[in-house]
Amino acid sequence: MLAETSLAERLEYRRGSCGDVLDRAHRFTVTRELRRRGLYPFFQAIEEDAGPVVRVDGRELVMLGSNDYLGLSKHPRVRAAAADAIARWGTSCTGSRLLNGSRTIHEELEERLARFLGAEAAVVFATGYQACAGTLSALLGPKDTAVADELAHASLIDGVRLGRARLRRFRHNDAGDLARALACCNGDGGGRLIVVDGVYSMEGDLADLPAIAGQARCAPARLVVDDAHGLGTVGPGGRGTAAAFGLGAAVDVTLITFSKALASVGGAAAGPEAVIELIRHTARPMLFSASLPPVCAAAAGAALSVIEEEPGRRRRLERNARFWRRGLRALGFEVAPAGGPIVPLRVGDESATLAFWRALVERGLFVNVALFPAAPRERPLLRTSVIASHTLRHLERALEIVEAALRGRGARAGGWSLRR
Repeated sequence: MLAETSLAERLEYRRGSCGDVLDRAHRFTVTRELRRRGLYPFFQAIEEDAGPVVRVDGRELVMLGSNDYLGLSKHPRVRAAAADAIARWGTSCTGSRLLNGSRTIHEELEERLARFLGAEAAVVFATGYQACAGTLSALLGPKDTAVADELAHASLIDGVRLGRARLRRFRHNDAGDLARALACCNGDGGGRLIVVDGVYSMEGDLADLPAIAGQARCAPARLVVDDAHGLGTVGPGGRGTAAAFGLGAAVDVTLITFSKALASVGGAAAGPEAVIELIRHTARPMLFSASLPPVCAAAAGAALSVIEEEPGRRRRLERNARFWRRGLRALGFEVAPAGGPIVPLRVGDESATLAFWRALVERGLFVNVALFPAAPRERPLLRTSVIASHTLRHLERALEIVEAALRGRGARAGGWSLRR
């Protein structure tokens, strides 16, 4: 089976070589095999992007794989702010924030984000990945332990590794298993940091912050929440997962990215002023990278203004998410009754997942494929996400495509399998 083959390929790739380090490249053949079989789902070049509809290889597809949750990447105010920033600041700062890459537009955005999130201070990074990896590596040291949800984003895990801290994992959203993991840290020495996503990027569910925050108080441990997919989409005013539970004060540091609801590129950490000052001066991904281009800061700032002033966009997003979930449940998929804009579809093993992806694309639907390590090895999925600019007709068409793909194999959701 393809799943077995690709797993073997991955293991061979990770082992490296005995002599030439480039030998592993010649053994990495799984992508060529997928292309040969017409099952390669990655790096799909989009020719035209109208938001809810895109063009790929000359064909129009309903876009169910976008993170532009509020549809702001094409908002007139966001575009105008980006154009004005290029006219004033140029295309790049060509230096790190620490030395010559800081601009007043960065400071203005940091102040606005801190106010929006109810934090004392914020610091802006060039990417969301840098914000996560840089923050955790700055907060953690070799004597500390990070206790992370098993589905926490890769950038968080990489940040723990960069900080050379111990890493313990707990079962997804399982507060009891978190308590066990924290208890195992008692003899480790150093500090303890709980690391979770606010809205999980593949599963689409919210962290059980009330229970997790309770465990943080009992341990005691500090709590970091990566709210990349929660900012702008959940909570009062789109202020994120902690705000949705009324637990802003329980979260020590909030991490966000600009490449989702804020329709730009970049990221930020928000929290107590002393903590942000430490991050600002010790986070290696910030110190040794060029700063966020002003055009990206301007776009993110304008998007934040739209979020504050146009709450109807978030309401449309919520309506679309409810409609999409309800329709998928009617087709037989196991779908959580509530959550954010992300909804995973599971149809079987890796082979079935790739074949179902191809069936959807052929019928006119763009979705994302999540294989290991983006998803657990034994639970690959198709990641779908709705956006505010979808009309109900777009989503009805998407449901028709999913149903047709299911019928094309004569099976129900959950039992769909690849037939050779």
